[in-house]
Amino acid sequence: MTQRELFLKHVGQTSETPLAFEVAKAEGCYLYDAHGKKHIDLIGGISVCNLGHGNARIKEAVKKQVDDYMHVMVYGESVLSPQVNYAKAISDVLPENLNSIYFTNSGSEATEGAMKLAKRYTGRSKIISFKNSYHGSTQGALSVMGSEYWQQAYRPLLPDVHQFDYGSQEAIDAIDNKTACIILEPMQSEAGINEAPTVWFQNLRKKCNETGTLLIFDEIQTGFGRCGELFAMYKLGVTPDIVLLGKALGGGMPIGAFVADKSIMDVFSTNPVLGHITTFGGHPVCCAAGMESLAIIQELFAENKNFVTEKCELFKKQLVHPAIKKVAAYGLLIAVHFEDYPTNKKIIDQCIINGAFTDWFLFADNALRIAPPLIISEDEILASCNIILQSIEEVLNEIS
Repeated sequence: MTQRELFLKHVGQTSETPLAFEVAKAEGCYLYDAHGKKHIDLIGGISVCNLGHGNARIKEAVKKQVDDYMHVMVYGESVLSPQVNYAKAISDVLPENLNSIYFTNSGSEATEGAMKLAKRYTGRSKIISFKNSYHGSTQGALSVMGSEYWQQAYRPLLPDVHQFDYGSQEAIDAIDNKTACIILEPMQSEAGINEAPTVWFQNLRKKCNETGTLLIFDEIQTGFGRCGELFAMYKLGVTPDIVLLGKALGGGMPIGAFVADKSIMDVFSTNPVLGHITTFGGHPVCCAAGMESLAIIQELFAENKNFVTEKCELFKKQLVHPAIKKVAAYGLLIAVHFEDYPTNKKIIDQCIINGAFTDWFLFADNALRIAPPLIISEDEILASCNIILQSIEEVLNEIS
């Protein structure tokens, strides 16, 4: 049997028609298929591979840690230098109140831990979330996801979750002294790049302060330089009580985290003891990779603090076509909107044929995703845009 046939038979499927792109190699900003064809990676592992594929410094950090030790004990009971050092490094680049890091295996697990923390710390159960939001697909995370399409097959979910339109006054009005937390993205990525006014975030912060509600920012996609700042909270000038991290956190290795003030995080240590536990969270190898990745990203910003914004503007300048309804961008997280899903899907498929690997957004299936490694060069951006524009023309010619 071929690798594709084995994939379809033995690997749990997420759709009836998986892309089944067979990756043979990945290097820099490129993916190579089983036939040796090179594709520009415009997805970056869904905002995971911010430094591309096969970064030499990250690989060396992984190899060194593997030689020292891998898993030795469940999370939180042993002093493991990769965890300790990375937790300190993350704390150093976040606001002062975000100083205690709980490492998980993924972004979804970070969401789960943060919701438990908010309920335990406040003694409340009410949670506010938003339509067209995405925070993971485990049952707790699914409960605060903003789409009945994905929720309906798994109900009943968590009770006392209330959803509102992103950016609405109704959401602010709903925050009261029974609310444990409000969880939201600084920008709704899976909605095709949906932003809210900065003043709205400021008003959320104020209402949370007045009611003792914890404000949770999901920076799983926007963090680690993707948005043009190290974190989106710095673009907004609003500091949350808890921040969720994942995706690029591990430099390509699987890891997530939720971060709060130590006074909040410490409630997990008593009544009950082991209030939140994980076996593999903060795996030493993943922490070593993540710490090296963070150091490199900081160096890139030190060399040119506007490098992400400049690359974003180049994409926007090039992506002009009558079939493109709008280009929404938040740093190097860009949504190219077309008329409808069928048109977008054909263009995506044609892009892959022509050598650019891309996909769509969960809550904006008419939009093509561009989230390349942050190291993508100007020439690679121009080549990517040429492939997209060429693919649009080919699809339109086929339709007509």
